[in-house]
Amino acid sequence: MPSTQAPNDRLREAIAASGLGYEAVARAVVRIAAENGDVLRTNKSAVAHWVAGVEPSARTATYLAEALSRRTGRPVTRIQLGLAGGQGLERVGAEPAVDAVALGRADVERREWLAAAVYTTADVAMPLQYDHEPVARLLRARTGQARVGAEEIAVVRQITKVFGAADEQLGGGHGLSTVAAYLADTAAPMLSCRYADGRIRRDAFSAVAELAWLLGWKHHDLGQEGAAQRYYLLGFRLAVEADPHAHTAWMMRAVAHQALSLKQPHHCLDLVEGALERARGYADGATEALLHITHARAYAALKERALAARALLAAEDALSRDGEPQPVYSVLMGPATGTVDSHTARTLTEIGDHRGTEARHRAAFTSWDRTKYPRVHLLTYADLGDCLAAQARADEAVAAWGQALDLAEGMASARGVSALTSIRPTLVGYRRRGVPGVALLERRIREAAF
Repeated sequence: MPSTQAPNDRLREAIAASGLGYEAVARAVVRIAAENGDVLRTNKSAVAHWVAGVEPSARTATYLAEALSRRTGRPVTRIQLGLAGGQGLERVGAEPAVDAVALGRADVERREWLAAAVYTTADVAMPLQYDHEPVARLLRARTGQARVGAEEIAVVRQITKVFGAADEQLGGGHGLSTVAAYLADTAAPMLSCRYADGRIRRDAFSAVAELAWLLGWKHHDLGQEGAAQRYYLLGFRLAVEADPHAHTAWMMRAVAHQALSLKQPHHCLDLVEGALERARGYADGATEALLHITHARAYAALKERALAARALLAAEDALSRDGEPQPVYSVLMGPATGTVDSHTARTLTEIGDHRGTEARHRAAFTSWDRTKYPRVHLLTYADLGDCLAAQARADEAVAAWGQALDLAEGMASARGVSALTSIRPTLVGYRRRGVPGVALLERRIREAAF
């Protein structure tokens, strides 16, 4: 075990605040390890060494944080105990409520570090391997004193709704620190409280999972994909505690959607099929349609044209079902019809059907309210321009890109910037051919400091 440079004052203070002696801390760590199938021989001397600056193993540090969390009735993280050791946050810790606090605080206090987190294709498969039973036991062992009811949960959902709407208007960079701080300081600690009944508990985990999804979406829009992946996986782990069927499936879809957007289809097909299996018989038509459209994109990424077409039809069939209320987490994506239009277009792009792509992009303009969803319109105009360029319709492509640029002003969206800067090589060729409007468009892009 490598030594740190100095005694761990954070850990010493946390143990003192808990009122436990070193022997009691050691017994608690051993007990929690046993709950998770680990046999430890930790004693008070080991605890003294940790306080002196010796770094315990990652798993032991997680058990230590859990022991102090149970004692104090509030989440205590490895970072708070001075045990991050420069390693950063674990992608999957022992308990998602604790990880939510750590991730939110890192987003506020260590933004540059989190923004540089690495996206990994291996983690796309995490939901397929996740065993939530040990985690559920840890969560139910918590004995916090505060009580949480429907009113507090409604506030979390209102915060998510307000900042989600602002995100669509102003881009992922707007209000990011505020939302992350709210997750760490208010929403996540609710998960260690007492509830009147199981329904309230499920609603609490569902609401915090929705907030985690929003933070993942905001980082994705900023092009910070490693950070986005961590929030999506956190949202998945929280959703499992709320609803192991439809909500969990929806979060699996979010993980797969990100991978497909990054042209990293590894594990996506298995992930989406696992999501469809979980949701079968539990999801409303709109939510099921969102799963099927992601299934179609996964097939298209693998060049399975016939299977992609079949999944597109399944999405349309599911969308046609009515009379079923769409849950809050699914509504966060915006109108299901618009999402199906947009992702059908991207599926058809992947398989080379440019005429079909154009038709669905144009349909998306009517499916998405331009006032509420200007970023969607920006990205749709950019994609439509690409589609028109692929059909050798240069004048129309330039006009579509100009519309996208109109919407980009004042929006903190890396996706929007990427969409507009990616057309520069095409514009160079158009300028040489004398296509009207190209010089003006190039100048506007330069002046926008993209």
